[in-house]
Amino acid sequence: MGNLFWLISTYLIMTRVELLAPAKNLKAIKAASKYADSVYFGIENFNMRMRSENIAFEDLGRITKYCHDSNLKAYLTTNTIIYDSELNNLENLISEAKKAEIDAIIAHDLAAIHIAKRYNIDFHISTQCNVSNSLSARFYEKLGAERIILARELSLEKIKEIKRNLHRSEVEIFIHGAMCTSISGRCYFSQDICGTEEKSANRGNCIQPCRRNWKVIDDQNNEFIYDGEMFLNAKDLCMIEYIPELIEANIDAFKIEGRMRHPHYVEIVSKTYREAMDAYYEGNFTKKQVGRWVTELKRVYNRGFTTGFYFKRVTEEDHQHKSPSNLSHYRYIKLGKVESYDPVEHLAIISLNNGYLTKDDDVIIMGKNTDTYLHQKAEEIIYNGKLVEKTPQGTRKQKIEIKLRVDGEVKGNGEDLLYIFTNKTYKLKKYSL
Repeated sequence: MGNLFWLISTYLIMTRVELLAPAKNLKAIKAASKYADSVYFGIENFNMRMRSENIAFEDLGRITKYCHDSNLKAYLTTNTIIYDSELNNLENLISEAKKAEIDAIIAHDLAAIHIAKRYNIDFHISTQCNVSNSLSARFYEKLGAERIILARELSLEKIKEIKRNLHRSEVEIFIHGAMCTSISGRCYFSQDICGTEEKSANRGNCIQPCRRNWKVIDDQNNEFIYDGEMFLNAKDLCMIEYIPELIEANIDAFKIEGRMRHPHYVEIVSKTYREAMDAYYEGNFTKKQVGRWVTELKRVYNRGFTTGFYFKRVTEEDHQHKSPSNLSHYRYIKLGKVESYDPVEHLAIISLNNGYLTKDDDVIIMGKNTDTYLHQKAEEIIYNGKLVEKTPQGTRKQKIEIKLRVDGEVKGNGEDLLYIFTNKTYKLKKYSL
């Protein structure tokens, strides 16, 4: 009876935390749509992931409409440093965002904030602003910020204190994804190495030199020996185990990093955190579930996991010294292409030219130049008119034609491709997560 009362009280009193997913294209938005409450993305200019695919300016209205039709809020990143020569283009973008009914822009430069206020569009303060105390937070609150994305270098206790001292503005924090070795990404390492501001992290074009192997050599050409080679390579943030503590800190939004990641990554991470958040609200969050969730998160791209600054100062233990960039044992293997689609029977006719397909394989159908994103199990495979458990192996010289029952529409004529997500080809190496 007491547990039932707790459940009812939780549903009636507690406002649920917003789950915010990253997107580099419409495929990633589709991947997140079943699990996230909102998505954030950039166009070709003014965002901190300029090396990502990003959304075309002319597609802003279409993309925003898709988000709203899918019950997702849409946030547009405009959080780079802005120069005078770019102000007209920035205003044009924010004006277009207003017409497209973007829910808010994410801003760093005061020029972007000023223009957003002129167009009466909500704005969120980027983590690039490095808001680390209550006085700074209240400054942006008085300026009219709907939400403040706090600095990533804050402990949970400091986050709680800032939240307590705000009256209207919401607070957003990162819960999963890549960690920058510098202060909230405010780094000049990439720019210095490349010798041009065009490769500045502050302009969204970081080449990530911190992920490389480095040697330390003095002016006498003596090489210093240290433990590890990738000594600047920060592990990925993972807060799945501490979702209860974060929710109880009265935080308004949880953010997943990853606007350069595969749509499948966005889906799996969003799905996993949604399950954890729902488990908390439903009163059945357990350590056993945490183990399963962590295992699921390890299947997609990761550099090993850390809790970042939430509970302690970051040390060398929070860096991955000897690994490749990705510790996941799973890979995306392209098996073939979609030749045609039967919308009545929901069958994709696929030519296999790089292996075989087995019943219940984890498959993804998507195209480089299409918006298709389909992720499902290969539950019904037809070869030579018969249901099969496993197809023959297709090669470039001898392609195998099959039919696959699919859960949605796909594009033929080779526009969409078939992938499996598998660890079968992985040669085991010993790396610590």
